[in-house]
Amino acid sequence: MNGITMMVIAILFLGAGYLFYGKWLAKTWGINPKDPTPAYTQQDGVDYVPADTNVVFGHQFASIAGAGPINGPIQAAIFGWVPVLLWILIGGVFFGAVQDFASMYASVKSKGKGIGTIIEMYIGKTGKKLFLLFCWLFCILVVAAFADIVAGTFNGYSDTGATVKANGAVASTSMIFIIEAVLLGMILRWARLNKWINTAIAVLMLVAAVWIGMNFPFYLTQTTWHYIIFIYVFIACVAPVWALLQPRDYLNSYLLIFMIAGAIIGVFVSNPSINLTAFAGFDVDGQMLFPILFVTIACGAVSGFHSLVSSGTASKQIKNEKDMLPVSYGAMIMESMLAVIALICVASFAGGEAASMGLITQPQIFAGAIANFLATIGLPWDLSFTLINLAVSAFALTSLDSVARIGRLSLQELFADEQADPAMQSPLTKLMTNTYFSTALTLVLAIVLARIGYAQIWPLFGSANQLLSVLALVACAVFLKKTKRKSKMLYIPMVFMMAVTFTALSMTIIGLGGQLFAGTLSLGLGLQLVFAILLLALGVVVAVQGLRALAGKEPVNLKTGPMNHYEEEIDALAE
Repeated sequence: MNGITMMVIAILFLGAGYLFYGKWLAKTWGINPKDPTPAYTQQDGVDYVPADTNVVFGHQFASIAGAGPINGPIQAAIFGWVPVLLWILIGGVFFGAVQDFASMYASVKSKGKGIGTIIEMYIGKTGKKLFLLFCWLFCILVVAAFADIVAGTFNGYSDTGATVKANGAVASTSMIFIIEAVLLGMILRWARLNKWINTAIAVLMLVAAVWIGMNFPFYLTQTTWHYIIFIYVFIACVAPVWALLQPRDYLNSYLLIFMIAGAIIGVFVSNPSINLTAFAGFDVDGQMLFPILFVTIACGAVSGFHSLVSSGTASKQIKNEKDMLPVSYGAMIMESMLAVIALICVASFAGGEAASMGLITQPQIFAGAIANFLATIGLPWDLSFTLINLAVSAFALTSLDSVARIGRLSLQELFADEQADPAMQSPLTKLMTNTYFSTALTLVLAIVLARIGYAQIWPLFGSANQLLSVLALVACAVFLKKTKRKSKMLYIPMVFMMAVTFTALSMTIIGLGGQLFAGTLSLGLGLQLVFAILLLALGVVVAVQGLRALAGKEPVNLKTGPMNHYEEEIDALAE
């Protein structure tokens, strides 16, 4: 096996998945380009804002990608390239892309509401409250971790006090991105230029930001960057999506697409050898292939976080129902391709070359390998290495403010009561649904967690993330069935991810429980044990409620059911 062969297999499989399976899903569930979307019917100028397909795709792709599809395959490579490649391809086409498309579809058909509200409509209020509470806590954990990671990436000084130009360049470019994004947002909103002109402007801005960042780096300490990042995230969470979120992700998506295109060209030119073992066994250094492989590789195959983006932010920006397939299913297919590239990168370094070059972290291994590929066509290794690192770091910041906004929306939805008269709402409800307060509360708790050490519970992130996929798949399956749409294509992914998540959490609880009874459990591991038990209990409760609803014999009557209520409102608005 070589790099070109693996790349060709991935391109053909993923492309066929989109053209045949993705379009079959759209045809089976039903897409009506004439129906007004929530971006219009619920337009508020903040979260609900219609945007062109390429702009929403940029937001979706930039938000879900980040470093996830790079880290996962490289970490899971211990099991061999065959199981990793199979899970990326099969998981991407039949699990992840289906989950992302179904989540967006259900949300768009439900006034742009998130998975939590869909659970309430078709499963029950208890399930909704538990799901939204879990989403909010999950987002706090991710914000704390990502903020610390980004601050470390931007840190302009080494342990010895010397300046680190690469970090300074990444920080500078990222800040320039933000300024350019605001300008681009104004252009997109008011200039109303042709989309190709907008694309040309975005590319020129991207090139300018990279050039300025590499020539004029910022040198600030990690602590200073912590404060700057949280201030930025607060502003990004409360600002209208057209002013920052849409254009910033639009810019970043081109950066990531250029990175993927460069990597593909590099692979075809250099044709790296696949030096990894094809299959290393079901038990590698005490790590069981099931469920570890399927928890480690989330982004790139199936990731619960994607469902939050699809139903939490992107669904509120969809301009036309026909845009849902390329934005959700298409972005996931693109991310799977990135995961395959990461696998090829680590496979080319399987002989120990990465360690000898001082490449330790997954993004460094990824960037170093692509720099090697591109060096064969004459590009300087240092330049390629810096640019790839820049792209990966830029997307960590992108994912950071996207997940923070989703956390804010989850908290608001947790306390919101749309049936009650706003004038009769309790002071607590008004406070918790206030955009500024809910954002501040989410970020303050994230800051506290970052300071006391999120690393103590971070090992549970993979299980928590995949538990989200279980709950999203259950909710979407119930939605499809209750609205008389085919849902059986979600059953295998749903059951399989239940087995993965519940097995992983049970193994964690058993292992930590043994240490507890032996009296060797530390405070940090004790915190892990508590969170693992809570996650497992939450997953079981919501999953059981969902399966009961799914087993119901009679679907909701569309003449009287809650779904029809929303569709009647939309029809009235359209008239």
